[in-house]
Amino acid sequence: MRAVSYTHFGPASEVLTLEDLPTPNPAAGEVLVRLVTSGVNPSDIRARAGGRPGVTKPPFPKIIPHSDGAGVIEAVGEGIDTVRVGERVWIWNGQWQRPFGTAAEYIALPSAQAVALPENTSFTQGAVLGIPALTAIHTVLGAGPVAGKQVLVSGGGGTVGRLAIQIAAASGAKVITTCHGEADSAAAKSAGAQAVLDYRSPTLADDILDATGGTLIDHAVEVEFGQNIDMLAKVICEGGRIVAYGSARDMTPTLPFYPLMFKAVSIDLALIYLLRDQERKIAVENLTRLLAQDALDLRISETMPLSDCAKAHDIVAAGDRAGSIILTM
Repeated sequence: MRAVSYTHFGPASEVLTLEDLPTPNPAAGEVLVRLVTSGVNPSDIRARAGGRPGVTKPPFPKIIPHSDGAGVIEAVGEGIDTVRVGERVWIWNGQWQRPFGTAAEYIALPSAQAVALPENTSFTQGAVLGIPALTAIHTVLGAGPVAGKQVLVSGGGGTVGRLAIQIAAASGAKVITTCHGEADSAAAKSAGAQAVLDYRSPTLADDILDATGGTLIDHAVEVEFGQNIDMLAKVICEGGRIVAYGSARDMTPTLPFYPLMFKAVSIDLALIYLLRDQERKIAVENLTRLLAQDALDLRISETMPLSDCAKAHDIVAAGDRAGSIILTM
């Protein structure tokens, strides 16, 4: 099979290699998926570049990157019903704590990690589901329904943020979002946000409360936890919940403890790779339901062939994209 791999950390153009590797065989409990697409995420870029704290060399001698993808089950291992052969699926955690991910023509992995892809969802869209869509669905709905609640989504122009807006709006919430720039503001507005505010505003907390008519926020989905926690402490309601999935601009935040404590605020740190089985089951069920309803606009910025994997990594690393970057086999 054709696959992109690397053996050491470094720039994409220097370490990523397109080569022919043996097609894997599915072990007991596994399925073999013939991949059609592979999604490229920021976490894939950090892993390949050696950007994870304390990690000085790749954890495996050879790594095929990427955790997201979609394709068709071609074979099954012992213990898996052959009825799954021919099933359209999307992949989660393809390369999480495993050497071989989805930047290849085939992947063998546990059957549960290959989820049925709704007929109305393309393979290209399926490659967005594993990290971006599951993160969005879990951060919005992981603690229960949000119908009738006031939901704040930071970074609403980004891939996860824009999906979170759609999910919250489709679930009956009133959505406020923050972003910067005309393009991101338009993207967030089209996703269903009732108000779009500039996160650079020096009066952002007041701006949010003006937009809600003074109603405090019930549920916040946060991509820059450290940078925004003081603002969140002002706008969150008693018993409110903050679900953070990022804090790149401040990795060692100081919390306004008493303002948060005396509102009994719950803070969840969401890492989609480590969802418990029941949490993932709920997230997948919610995502499948919304996909079946055509409720999600899974924006694709660009598709390119597997041979352009290094170029795709550089585009994602640059951060200047309006949607996901997808490789095709």
